[in-house]
Amino acid sequence: MGGQDKSYGSYAEASDFFFQVVFVATAMSIVSGAIAERMKLIPFFIFTIILTGFIYPIQGYWKWGGGFLDQLGYADFAGSGVVHLCGATAALTAVLIIGPRMGKYTSEGKSRAIPGSNIPLASLGGLILWLGWFGFNGGSQLAIHTASDAIAVAQVFLNTNTAAAGGVIGALLMSKLFGGKVDVTMAINGALAGLVAITAGPDTPSAGLATLIGLIGGIIVYFAVIFIDKNLKIDDPVGAISVHGVVGIWGILAVPFSSDDASFGAQIIGALSIIVWTFITSYIFLKIIDVLFTLRSEAEDEDVGLDTSEIGVEAYPEFK
Repeated sequence: MGGQDKSYGSYAEASDFFFQVVFVATAMSIVSGAIAERMKLIPFFIFTIILTGFIYPIQGYWKWGGGFLDQLGYADFAGSGVVHLCGATAALTAVLIIGPRMGKYTSEGKSRAIPGSNIPLASLGGLILWLGWFGFNGGSQLAIHTASDAIAVAQVFLNTNTAAAGGVIGALLMSKLFGGKVDVTMAINGALAGLVAITAGPDTPSAGLATLIGLIGGIIVYFAVIFIDKNLKIDDPVGAISVHGVVGIWGILAVPFSSDDASFGAQIIGALSIIVWTFITSYIFLKIIDVLFTLRSEAEDEDVGLDTSEIGVEAYPEFK
């Protein structure tokens, strides 16, 4: 079969398809972080197909396909809601069904800290995400062949960077003020929070306002991570629900502060629509998968590590 040469005005269908593939992969990656160390591989792959092939595309169409959210005036330039809130809601649903990691909470319900295995590598990953976000947000302009497009993309790049920086500052300040130390993991999540916060509307605010939006996102993520872990007893190893869900909502609500075309009413309806749709459908499909295959790994598999029991390769052979 020959290749397709279709286009949407100023950009090719193939480029749009590839761009959306990366977006839906981002939404699914949010789930993978939240359910780390306790979900079987095959059930995870099955849910990946369902989320990327059914759940995400439908709510994505509501905004980016000219659906009812787009007609309502819901603004989401690069996906604080369509991508990040959707992924975080699916992640929350999965975590609620699967439960916490072994030993995460005591019999009295007290949270135990389970530190990450490689903070330098996590920091590098955060920086790679920061760099990749310029394509995530800047690419959402969908064209750069005119002067106005180039100017718009430049503003998006600037706002994306300043929001991330603001997020780092906000998270670091909170960790120092309330934790007594500078928490590197919070700094990473602060950067991601700033990026998520600005993603819904990186094209309209000034650099100063973008920094403030990111700063607030960094502050929010600090308290959200602690509250979800210690108060709600929801085990989210990487803070994905806080970064992409809680801060995603903030990013959606921040758009009207700089855009006259957005309203708080439409933004709230958009966020609620994405949450309700994703939660209900994810819950139904995850329950079905659980009945057919069992989502949760066996206790002995979790004890030795899913790297060995599921994949057959030891991630940390030096500790054996």
